Amino acid sequence: MDGDTLYSIGELARRTGLTVKTIRFYSDRGIVAPTDRSPAGYRLYNIDAVARLDLVRTLRELGLDLPTIRKVVDRELSLPEVAAAHAEALAVQIRVARLRRAVLMAVAERGSTPEETELMHRLAQLSEDERRRLIGDFLDAVFGGLDAAPAFAGVMRSMTPELPDNPEAEQVQAWVELAEMSLDPGFRAVVRRMAEDLAAEQTRSDMMGPRRDIAAVVRDQVGPALTAGIDPASPQADPIVAAFTAHCAHLLGRPDDVELRRRLATRLESESDPRRERYLQLLAVVNGWPAPESLAPVFDWSVQALRVRTQQ
Repeated sequence: MDGDTLYSIGELARRTGLTVKTIRFYSDRGIVAPTDRSPAGYRLYNIDAVARLDLVRTLRELGLDLPTIRKVVDRELSLPEVAAAHAEALAVQIRVARLRRAVLMAVAERGSTPEETELMHRLAQLSEDERRRLIGDFLDAVFGGLDAAPAFAGVMRSMTPELPDNPEAEQVQAWVELAEMSLDPGFRAVVRRMAEDLAAEQTRSDMMGPRRDIAAVVRDQVGPALTAGIDPASPQADPIVAAFTAHCAHLLGRPDDVELRRRLATRLESESDPRRERYLQLLAVVNGWPAPESLAPVFDWSVQALRVRTQQ
């Protein structure tokens, strides 16, 4: 096209694909000013107007406001600076949208009450510092004051959710449910009992040298029996029960008797609490970890086997 050629609004509209009304709107606001006017007073534009209108259309589609667009096309602002600022703003909008979507999905799936929905919304909007304080309070309630506290440093880290800066919807949903669980006094009490049992085992292990915890012993020794389909109440289960109770008796420094087996059954019932496993599942989702192995079948088998053998 000839650089000296001037175009009417109608011709400019045909070249750019914009409507006459839109071009007139941009022209009235000084974003695309006319180069000249015809004898009849109609606005005329040179070839630069085509490029400016193309840029304006692109920036509008990207969501920029007109005052900012005018500064960009007039070179008062650099396009990279504007793009960076708007990209950051969009990131915030996306995060807020993900939070809202996650809460709405949770409400739809769980049939939550208005009060539960309000709580979920508040939990989803917590800042990183607020999230850390909430989980820190939960972990302090569970592990605080135990004699073996130093040994729990790794356990506490492994139970700490770290929601990423740009979480997926399922991570937000998992965080909200996990946070609700951490506020539940009943769940805190269950985890506290497990922590106290583990502290007692750790104290015993410190005196006798390193030992695996009871859950690991049961998992390793009962797992094959479960896989083989052995009935926990059958005679075939007797040597398996005897093996893991003997190991646990040694670990706890107690005789392998009926009282020990009852104690183990109670302990494993706590370990098999579905809320504990749910917490670990949610934790894996929030932190982007592989799904944890479910130990519930092993614990259930062990509890049944112990109860059958300790009945009066």
